[in-house]
Amino acid sequence: MRVLGIESSCDETAAAIVTDRKELLSSVVFSQAEHELFGGVVPEIAARAHLQKVGSIVRTALNQAGVGFKDLDAVAASAGPGLIGGVIVGVMTAKAIAAVHNLPFIAVNHLEAHALTARLTQDVPFPYLLLLTSGGHCQILIAEGVGKFKRLGATVDDAAGEAFDKSAKMMGLGYPGGPKIEQYALSGDANRFDLPRPMVGKPGCDLSFSGLKTAVRHIIEGFSPDGTIENAVLSERNKADLCACFQRAVLDSLCSRLKNGIKIFRKEYPSGTHLVVAGGVAANTALRQSLENLAERYKLTFAVAPMKLCTDNGAMVAWAGMERFLAGMSDPLDFSPRPRWPLDPSAKR
Repeated sequence: MRVLGIESSCDETAAAIVTDRKELLSSVVFSQAEHELFGGVVPEIAARAHLQKVGSIVRTALNQAGVGFKDLDAVAASAGPGLIGGVIVGVMTAKAIAAVHNLPFIAVNHLEAHALTARLTQDVPFPYLLLLTSGGHCQILIAEGVGKFKRLGATVDDAAGEAFDKSAKMMGLGYPGGPKIEQYALSGDANRFDLPRPMVGKPGCDLSFSGLKTAVRHIIEGFSPDGTIENAVLSERNKADLCACFQRAVLDSLCSRLKNGIKIFRKEYPSGTHLVVAGGVAANTALRQSLENLAERYKLTFAVAPMKLCTDNGAMVAWAGMERFLAGMSDPLDFSPRPRWPLDPSAKR
C-alpha cells in the first residue's frame, strides 16, 4: 500500500510517499528562505508560499516515486496544530486529491507525525517514552499506540525550540536559531556563563525555558555600553561561549525532567523498552548524544529519526497517515483544520 503525505503547517512545503513496508519512495521539501529577513516565520507569507508551491511539490513527489494518483491507497495531510493559513492549504490540497481520485482522506496531527517517525526507520514498539520538541511544543509523553498518548509534562511557557530561536535572534545569529546556536556552541566554553537550569530538582515532568531566555538577555545587555540589548556588541568568542552555555543549560533541563519521566514510565509500563526523541530540536547532535547516554544509563533503547526526518517533512505525515490507515482510521472531507490540536485531549493545558 502507498500513502501520499502533505506537510504545510509552518514554513516547509513538503510531500512524500511511503509504503506499508516502511519504504520511503520519495520525499520533497521546499523551505521558505524569505522568513530569515524577519527573524521568524510570517504566517501570511508562509501561507502564500505554500499555495504557490504545493502543486509542484506533490507532482515532484509522485514523479520521484514513479507512481500516479491511481497507484495511491490514501492521502494524508497535516491538519493541525500549526499556522492555520498553511494548514488549510495542505488540507484542501489533500481533500481535492482524495475527492477527485476517490481515495480515503486522513487528517494527521502534526505532533503525532513527529512522534511516530522513529517507527518508520526503526523497530520501535508501543509503548515508548517520548520527548517531543516541535516548534512551540515541548512535551514528555508516553506513546501508548496510534492516536493514544499520555502526557506526563509540558512547557509552562516557552518551548525549547522557541528558546533556541529567540536566544539566537537576541545574539544576532539569524533564523532559524537552533542550527546557528549548535554551530557556534562547537567552539564555545560551556562553563563561562552561569545560566539557570529551569525546573531541575522539582517533581514532575513539566518544563520551562522562559527564565533561561531572560538570563541570556541579561548577559547580552552586559555587553552594551548603555545596558540595552539594542546596542550590545558580542564578539565571535562571546557568541560561541554564550551559545555553548545556553545549549548545555537546555540539555541539562531536558535530561533532568526526562529522568522523572523514566521513573513514571517504568512504573506504568515495566516492559517498556524505548526512549524516543522527535521534532525539530531532535536534529541537535548534542541533544541526541545526551539522550542516548541517558537511555543507556537507565537501560532503555534510544531511538530517533534520521536528521532529515526530524524537521518538518512529508515523510512523517505520510507514515502517520499509513499508521492510521492500517488501524482502520480515515476522516470525512468536511474535517476542519485545527490551529490547536493536543495529542492528549485530557491534559489540563
